[in-house]
Amino acid sequence: MRKQRKSRKSAGKAAKQNVSTTGDTPSSGRRSFLRLARNLAIGAGVVGGSGYVLANSVISTMNEHDLTRVGNGKPTIVQIHDPNCSMCLALQKETRKALDEFQDGRLDYVVANIRSAKGKAFANRYGVQHVTLMLFDGNGDLQEILQGQRGSYELRAEFSKLLAG
Repeated sequence: MRKQRKSRKSAGKAAKQNVSTTGDTPSSGRRSFLRLARNLAIGAGVVGGSGYVLANSVISTMNEHDLTRVGNGKPTIVQIHDPNCSMCLALQKETRKALDEFQDGRLDYVVANIRSAKGKAFANRYGVQHVTLMLFDGNGDLQEILQGQRGSYELRAEFSKLLAG
C-alpha cells in the first residue's frame, strides 16, 4: 500500500505541474499580455530617453563647432583642436574646467576641429596649429593667442582679462 500511495502522490504532482505549465487558465493570457505591455513600455522609455540624450549631444556638439559664433557680441574662446591629439584633449578638459567659473553666458567656447575643412581653414587663416586657444573680443577681433598646454587656473586668469578688456 505504501508503494501505491507514493505513486499516487507523484502522479498528483505531475498532474498539477502539467496544468500550471500549459497556461490553459484564462488569467495566464492576461498575465502574458500585461507582461508584454510592461516590457514594451520599459523598452519605449529606454529608447526614447536614449534618443533624447543623443539628440542633445549632437545639437551641443554642432553648436560648439559653429565658427560663425566668433564676433557675435560675446567674447569667444576658440580652441584649435585635433581630436586624435592627447595634448588637445587635455587642453580641452582644462579649458572646460576653467569655463565652469564663467557659466553666466558671458563667454562663448568654440572648437575648430582641424580634421574638418572649416576648422583647418580657420586655423590656417590665423597661422596657428593645434593645442592652441585663440581669444576674441565681442567684435571678433583677435586679442590673444595661447599656444600649448595650460592649466585651468592660468586659463581662468586669461579669460577674466578678456572679459575686463
